[in-house]
Amino acid sequence: MSSSVVQIHPDDDVAVAPEGLPAGSPGPNSIVARETIPPGHKVALRSIRAGDPVRKFGWPIGLATQDIAAGEHVHSHNLATALSDEDSYSFSPAAKDQDQAQVAPRHFMGYRRADGRVGTRNEIWILCTVGCVARTAQKIAAAANELWKDRVDGIHAFTHPFGCSQLGDDLSTTRAILARLAVHPNAGGVLILGLGCESNQLDSLLGTITVPDPRRLKAFTAQNEEDEIAHGLQAIGELIDLAELDRREACSLSDLVIGLKCGGSDGLSGITANALVGRMADRVTEAGGTAILTEIPEIFGAEHLLMARAETAEVFEAIGDLVNGFKRHFLDHNQPVSENPSPGNIVGGITTLEEKSLGAVQKAGGGRVSQVVSYGQQASRRGVVLLEAPGNDAVSSTALTAAGATVILFTTGRGTPLGFPAPTLKIASNSQLASRKPGWIDFDAGPIARGRSVDELASELLDLVIATADGGATRSETNDEREIAIWKRGVTL
Repeated sequence: MSSSVVQIHPDDDVAVAPEGLPAGSPGPNSIVARETIPPGHKVALRSIRAGDPVRKFGWPIGLATQDIAAGEHVHSHNLATALSDEDSYSFSPAAKDQDQAQVAPRHFMGYRRADGRVGTRNEIWILCTVGCVARTAQKIAAAANELWKDRVDGIHAFTHPFGCSQLGDDLSTTRAILARLAVHPNAGGVLILGLGCESNQLDSLLGTITVPDPRRLKAFTAQNEEDEIAHGLQAIGELIDLAELDRREACSLSDLVIGLKCGGSDGLSGITANALVGRMADRVTEAGGTAILTEIPEIFGAEHLLMARAETAEVFEAIGDLVNGFKRHFLDHNQPVSENPSPGNIVGGITTLEEKSLGAVQKAGGGRVSQVVSYGQQASRRGVVLLEAPGNDAVSSTALTAAGATVILFTTGRGTPLGFPAPTLKIASNSQLASRKPGWIDFDAGPIARGRSVDELASELLDLVIATADGGATRSETNDEREIAIWKRGVTL
């Protein structure tokens, strides 16, 4: 392997040039770059004939659309996806994992809730049944912060534009996401604000919520109150009186639930940041904790790697059904299943969905997949959990939070300021991004591409994850970037 390129697997037909490769530069295996290779893009390691599969990560990432000579740039002009339709799968149980190496136990200081779950924050959250009272919720939060912001870890309004003019599953999933957020362990108290005439009636929503401690949840409809701001502030004050009595206590990593997310990926994401987050998933699940993976359309072409790690035949079948269900959703709307990668991904060096997916699943590490859960539902098994949600950053990160994630590890090669209800650590796949956007990025995984030990960086990242779980602010929290987004799939009246 040349110092200027990274070959991930011995069987790969391509290598990645982390910082680019000028034409005429030497590469591995005595090849010479025939043309300039942009940063994060692929160079052919050997001659490839038109129609042949091209391998990266040890697996095909598409088919060559023309003959490719060793040293040529491999990208959208000569490589295309091989994905087209639903697939069939056959369960073959994998060998049991060998005993894991013993590692020193780690702890974080968290808030243990009445249902046994542990939060990494002790905040007051304001949710709304419908978008009509979104601004009202924001006004209540702003006024409450002026009065009491130092008494809890934060007071936040998480608003959305839905809850009315929705039918069927769309209304049900809006309600499900709100119900899960209402009992999230990072919230020491929750106020739900309704309007009164919306489809998502407050009483119906409350009927779907099982509250571990009823004192922690308050709700009212704005149409029934003369001064909804004053009424909201009174409710928030009562919640804060209770929440400020909560104290952090030492908790095992088995109590931690991490969400795994990538956004704005580049050609290095699967090599550096996603692989590093995979080590975090392994550290947490080996300790008995939970790692939640989602973005189902971004595992198309790599689902076999997760299915090979299914704990049971039922989990295996559920993964296959989930992937094929997403594909069918695309096909029913006359859309190709391979529309990914995004324009930003392509500029960063990712050519096909298979390539993006093989890099994306690295975030799940090597642990067994213990459960598949539907959108709007909570993870209830330890280990690696696969969650139904699309790839959209805001929608999938909200779904991860609703499923129980108390810290989100968000890898990125292009950068984004977005933040979500659960503290979100942004992990850069390349050092250029980390140095260019220090106000967005929490951790730089770029040194891996320059030969830095993954295990060494993993120890540093684990320290940061624990410090964040202890209460350390992420960049997005410091920047007050906190929001939710709900997945809309149906008819609007």
